[in-house]
Amino acid sequence: MFNAEMRRLLVQVISSWQVIAVTVVLIIYIFIVRNVARIYNGRPPRLPRAPKVKKEKPEAKASAASSDDELGLEEEV
Repeated sequence: MFNAEMRRLLVQVISSWQVIAVTVVLIIYIFIVRNVARIYNGRPPRLPRAPKVKKEKPEAKASAASSDDELGLEEEV
């Protein structure tokens, strides 16, 4: 497709200092814009969740109250 002269010219254009400088400046610009956009539009930082408190079963509370009889009287059947 390309003849030798066209290839040589393309290599000279790509390796020129102006093209390299503009490429570096564009990469730095995109990096800065991306970081600023992340700061302004980013999600708020996640806070660690509080540990869940396990609820005791209601049956366990009822049996504990009946076993702790203050009068010391027992029911006989």
